[in-house]
Parts: sequence; structure tokens; C-alpha cells
Amino acid sequence: MTTKRLHPRVRIVWILRAVLAAAILTAPVVGGFYFGYLPEWAPVVAGATFLALGVTHALLRYRRWSYEIREDALYLDRGVVTQVRTTVPLVRIQHVDSRRGPVERSVGLASCVVYTAGSRGADVRIPGLTPDGASDLREELKRLAIRADGEDAV
Repeated sequence: MTTKRLHPRVRIVWILRAVLAAAILTAPVVGGFYFGYLPEWAPVVAGATFLALGVTHALLRYRRWSYEIREDALYLDRGVVTQVRTTVPLVRIQHVDSRRGPVERSVGLASCVVYTAGSRGADVRIPGLTPDGASDLREELKRLAIRADGEDAV
């Protein structure tokens, strides 16, 4: 199969998270300014720096995220600073969910969560899918897992 990318709207979700993180990280600097410990330009510089780093990370994260379904496994490739390649053998899949949180619903996206047999990190999440895409992926992985391991796989 071909390598699949996430829907471009997932960048909105990740950028909104970056804005929230920048606001939280800037709050102590604002407090330092308020109490007279820091100059008035410090919160602006800190906020702009945190925001620029967060937005850049979100955009790079989108460019790096991909997945591929083959006959034997689900392959995930992601990460900005640390690149992570995950292989989920189809015979290890226990069940698959599609999920839509409030932020994802607001931009028309969903996620697919694949739960695997094992104790450490026994699930992987594929974000940034359309609702129909998440349902289709869930059904495809279910079908392939059942075929790979018999009727009791999912």
C-alpha cells in the first residue's frame, strides 16, 4: 500500500495546543514583570519565542507524520526532535476505536486508536483523520487483524 498522510486540518489542532502552551509558559514571566523583577519587554519576548517554537513544532510534526498499512503490519512514522518508527503487527491487534474529542469535532476530524497485546505502550493513536477515514481505517484494520489471526483477533 501507499504511505498515507494526516488531514491538513490537524495542523489547526496542534497550533491551538501550541498557543495554549505558549500562554501557560509565558504566565510566570508576566508574573515576574508584574512584581517588578523583569523588564516590560520580557513577557513579549518570552511569549513570542514560545509561540514561534510551538507553531514550528506543530508544522514540522505534520510534515513528519505518516502511516502505512501492509499485509503484515501497521507502520507509523512520526516525530520532530526524536523520530519514531512504530510497527504494529496485525496479529497483535486486540481492538480498534475511532475517537472524536471536542477540539477534533470542532474542526471535523477524528482519531483512530489501535490497542495491541502487550504491557508497555500497548496502544497507538493515528490523529488527524476525517470521521469517515477513521471509521474506514478501523474497519480495515479489524478485517486485516481477523484475517491475520483468525476470528478471535478483534
